[in-house]
Amino acid sequence: MHFDLADLRLFINISEAPSITQGARKSFISTAAASNRIKKLEEQVGIRLLYRDSQGVELTTAGRALLKHARIILRQVQYLQNELSEFSDQQVGHIRIFANTTAVTDFLPETLAVLMVQHPQLTIDLQERVNLEVLRGVAEGASDIGITAGPIKTQGLEVIHFSTDSLVLTTNSEHPLAHLPSVRLAETLDYPHICLQEGSSLLRFLKDQIDSLQRDINMRIQVFGFESMCRMIEAGVGIGIMPESSALRHKKTMDLQIIKLDEPWAVRERSIVVRDSQALPEYVKTLIKLLVKS
Repeated sequence: MHFDLADLRLFINISEAPSITQGARKSFISTAAASNRIKKLEEQVGIRLLYRDSQGVELTTAGRALLKHARIILRQVQYLQNELSEFSDQQVGHIRIFANTTAVTDFLPETLAVLMVQHPQLTIDLQERVNLEVLRGVAEGASDIGITAGPIKTQGLEVIHFSTDSLVLTTNSEHPLAHLPSVRLAETLDYPHICLQEGSSLLRFLKDQIDSLQRDINMRIQVFGFESMCRMIEAGVGIGIMPESSALRHKKTMDLQIIKLDEPWAVRERSIVVRDSQALPEYVKTLIKLLVKS
């Protein structure tokens, strides 16, 4: 059975849209041509790959299997092209990274800056995701590398632990909780919280823990980034839960108190997740080395 790479790329684009019209536009072909190519692809494999309706498309079980392997195939082709480019004068490359909130806003910017100095032609697609989406993205070939925090089920993936961080409560020095040695999550819920924006992986994680207590969180303000959180906390607008590394960095310049969060899930291992580190291009291996070193 022979698969055309263009057909596989089209199928991925349609699946991610999820719409034949939008997938065709992303593939720079007409809707009619895209529909015809998908029809021929289904005839080739002898099974329906997707259902079409007025709302778009929905993949069948076979379609989801094809999507997973199509991503892997095209990713390997890209790796081959990138590795061969190392033998020419035009060294290029692309990395797609799925990472949690802390990685995206805390330590990855500096690490990626170093990487891009070493590889000036490199382009990077960095997407913030929760752990489950990170693992699924790497397993299905949608991401080259994933960065997680906390316990994970690796699903046969290769995992490299590179640091440990803890979630802590952060207040200003005048808050009633400021001078306690430690607090439970439930004790913080009587006070207004400063939280990250809706959709951030840290907020989603915290909401899961709060839901398990059958409680609600009083979100006074939602912001983007830990620096903004800390400024609001310093001003006495509320309290916040964040990685200890972020709290310590901003404590150097702000009136902040850091209180241990006495919860089993508060201490979190940071991990790099890949399918096969030996099969990765050199620039991805360099990124892994930089993360471990940092």
